Amino acid sequence: MANVPGCLIWEIVKRNNAFRVKQFGNGNSRIEFSKEPNNLYNLNSFKYSGLAQTKTVTILPEGTDLSVVLATSKTKKQNKPSSSFHRSVMRKDFQKMAKAVKNQVCDNKYRPDLKDAAFARLSVVYKALQVSKSGPKKRNRQRQAIRKRSKC
Repeated sequence: MANVPGCLIWEIVKRNNAFRVKQFGNGNSRIEFSKEPNNLYNLNSFKYSGLAQTKTVTILPEGTDLSVVLATSKTKKQNKPSSSFHRSVMRKDFQKMAKAVKNQVCDNKYRPDLKDAAFARLSVVYKALQVSKSGPKKRNRQRQAIRKRSKC
């Protein structure tokens, strides 16, 4: 298969694809989202498109613990879907994950224009992984003991 430029793919795909979602915003303004993979902001635009761009960045949750997968696409293996991504699993605290994303996306000169989008996606995914403990809240017994003593 010959290499097709991304701008041509975008012109073909931008108005008709299975991932496109239209929603109405304030008043009559229409917002177009996209559910395609490798789209960080889920917006229907050429910059964030996972179909039209050759270099894409994906941040996804991994498993049940606080681990996140950072996947970048390999430009030379686009015809082989099984090996077209370089995946790295991060099991650290948020600051170290943010530094790893910065090193991979910005400092490596991979796609520095996606830095803000990658940080936004990382913070949302990390916050979603943090599950608060359910159940009744524990009472502070020391505070109750002080109240009882002051009433006597």
